[in-house]
Amino acid sequence: MATQARQQPHWQPPPKPFDSETPLPSLKIYNSLTRSKNLFSPLDPRGKKVTWYTCGPTVYDDAHLGHARNYISTDIIRRIMVDYFKFDVQFVMNITDVDDKIIVRGRQQHLLDEFNDPRRRRGSDVAEDVSIDALRAYVSKNLPLISTDVELKAIPGAVRKQYTLVEGGLSDAAAKIKMHVNTVLAASAAIESLHDSKVTADSQAFKGQVQDVLLPYLDSLYGKTIDATDHSIFQKLTQKFEARFTDDMKALNVLEPDVVTRVTEYGSQIVEFVAKVEKNGFAYKTSDGSVYFDIEAFEVANNNYARLEPWNRNDKDLQADGEGALTKKSSEKRSDADFALWKSSKPGEPSWQSPWGPGRPGWHIECSAMASDRLGSHIDIHSGGIDLAFPHHDNELAQSEAYWCDKDHKDQHQWVNYFMHMGHLSIAGSKMSKSLKNFTTIRQALGSEGGWTSRSLRIVFLLSAWNGGVEITEGLIKEGAAWEDKVNNFFIKVFNVLDDQSMENQQGRSDEKLLTALEKADSLIDAALCDSFDTSAAMRRISDLITIYNSEDRSSIGSQLTMKIARRVTSIINTFGLNGSARADDQGIGWTGIGIPEVAKPYLTTVSGLRDVLRQQAKSSDRSLRQKVDEAKHVQEALPQNEQAAPYQRLLEDVEERITTLGDDATAKEILALSDRIRDVDLWDLGFYLEDQAHTATALIRPVTAGLEATRKAQEAKKEQKERAREDKAKALESEKAKDAEKAEKAKIKPSEMFKTAEYTAWDEDGLPLKDAKGEELAKSRGKKLRKEWERQKKLHEAWMEKQ
Repeated sequence: MATQARQQPHWQPPPKPFDSETPLPSLKIYNSLTRSKNLFSPLDPRGKKVTWYTCGPTVYDDAHLGHARNYISTDIIRRIMVDYFKFDVQFVMNITDVDDKIIVRGRQQHLLDEFNDPRRRRGSDVAEDVSIDALRAYVSKNLPLISTDVELKAIPGAVRKQYTLVEGGLSDAAAKIKMHVNTVLAASAAIESLHDSKVTADSQAFKGQVQDVLLPYLDSLYGKTIDATDHSIFQKLTQKFEARFTDDMKALNVLEPDVVTRVTEYGSQIVEFVAKVEKNGFAYKTSDGSVYFDIEAFEVANNNYARLEPWNRNDKDLQADGEGALTKKSSEKRSDADFALWKSSKPGEPSWQSPWGPGRPGWHIECSAMASDRLGSHIDIHSGGIDLAFPHHDNELAQSEAYWCDKDHKDQHQWVNYFMHMGHLSIAGSKMSKSLKNFTTIRQALGSEGGWTSRSLRIVFLLSAWNGGVEITEGLIKEGAAWEDKVNNFFIKVFNVLDDQSMENQQGRSDEKLLTALEKADSLIDAALCDSFDTSAAMRRISDLITIYNSEDRSSIGSQLTMKIARRVTSIINTFGLNGSARADDQGIGWTGIGIPEVAKPYLTTVSGLRDVLRQQAKSSDRSLRQKVDEAKHVQEALPQNEQAAPYQRLLEDVEERITTLGDDATAKEILALSDRIRDVDLWDLGFYLEDQAHTATALIRPVTAGLEATRKAQEAKKEQKERAREDKAKALESEKAKDAEKAEKAKIKPSEMFKTAEYTAWDEDGLPLKDAKGEELAKSRGKKLRKEWERQKKLHEAWMEKQ
């Protein structure tokens, strides 16, 4: 269990550059080595070059939104360092393409491929039998409350009874149980369907549902028997997912690293690194050919272990997770906390040659060796996800400082000056994780059903602290969408101003006020970014500036100042990576997705002009519509005629035809209906919208944005809701009328006649039945019931008679 008893060791601030041509920015970075904000000073004597190493992906599955959180936030900070603070950053990222998870997954996938191919299936394996055995083994290992002798059909019921989970706010432990429950229920349903002949063992549906119980089971049976000297078994997996990760980063607009390193390409350097740590007296070999880091020897030599999270150094679960699923406890370890630098390879595991025998790198050593090889004995910045702080990063620091320490071990070696950890992304209170299978992949998120774009996702992270947790909530999503829509609207208005030739080079009454607002925003944005990259505050300052701009009458703002404000906003959003490949010093204005294609502008302007005329003429007695169409056709003759212009040309021709059909004797209602159709249907279907403005009769042409689509959907949903309510009310009224009519018709019947049916054969003087259809006397209880009905009908009929 973690404890706060231990404190972080002293952190040595790096020396200030002595040969700097320009003063350093007053940048403070939240440093995990101190858990506070420290003034940033690079190691470069000129104060320009910055070395940065970040932990990259372990490539055995698709990256998910939790990874997106890490890499997008890192990318934002990197862009700010380069584009805003003008540092020359050398950015190195590793790819972990060999470790315990990769070995297990690669082996499992290889065995599953064999199993799914009857020609390669081992021995007498039968898909159904093996699947049942795999299910029982999975239940036994992961859901221990279920009896081992429970019948196959009873497993789902037993699981639901023993493991009742409350949705929402699950702890990681509860989320893991939920994952196991879902896996067991899916596999049980598949096997049941197989028994009922609803699916076959070779069907994709069956294979997909039993795969998660089959993978560990097949590995337990045959994992050690595969030919692990054939590294292609593992490379097939890692190369596939590295390529997919690279594509995902491009889709998220994350800049490529300056250098990418891979563990499998660093075998000899890692061996040399481990050997030097051993030579320095901080590592020891065990009889199986493994090499462990000696924490006690490291600390006796005046070094500090667990610089980042010393309170977690005795956490057994974290230590075990850091060593990997394939690592078995060794009785030769000098301390339980000592961790593997080099692991002897067991059957079914890939290996490389070393002085200690065939083996493979420990997880932590890879980053130490690769970062040291590329960036040397001192690094300015190291970053990664917060879940890596202990033990991975703490072990990485210890190994590297053991490698680079001075010969006599007199002075501590501070390998990294600033350690930055990106916060978790969570959903419903549970950390997004591959191992918990509670993740949405980046591809799913950016897909047609995901609801995210690269920009919208980045905005959400910009609105949050990079080193804090992010909970994806409806409120945060709405906040991000509102910010994006606000900037969209701002740029659209700016383009409208700049397209208005009458305002060219104009100075306005509000210029001085807005110039002051711009200068204040610049100052506050600078303060925010210097305050450990506080992008949330910077985003608020951009929003505030736009609010002030929007509050002024457009006619009172000079076009030159409009351009200046727009360029400043553009520069910041470019710095944040919100505008594709554009960089901060690009001279363009706006961001992608809001511009109107040049080929479309003359057509859309003409259509908008015709609609403006419709609106004006609906309010006046002038109905010279045909004349306006003739004028538009004359303009159209000079417009571009090509494939790109074809959709807009058809739009204009359709609008002209509708107006001509409408005629000069059209009513105001008919004219306004056509005006609305042009705006809400014709233009909308092409991705454009006309925004009517209060201060002018000319509508603003703008592209349809996500914000506009959301607003329209909300309006349509509200309209549908009202329509349903109206229909429900009408139905209720009709039903009530029908009941009243039925009641009125029933009231006409005399009570003495109401029971004169074939159901009875004898009645008394009041018409009450005495005998049933068979001639048998009615039971007293039934007679009482019929009398009550008779009395009700008597009252109803008498009331009707009074109204006649």
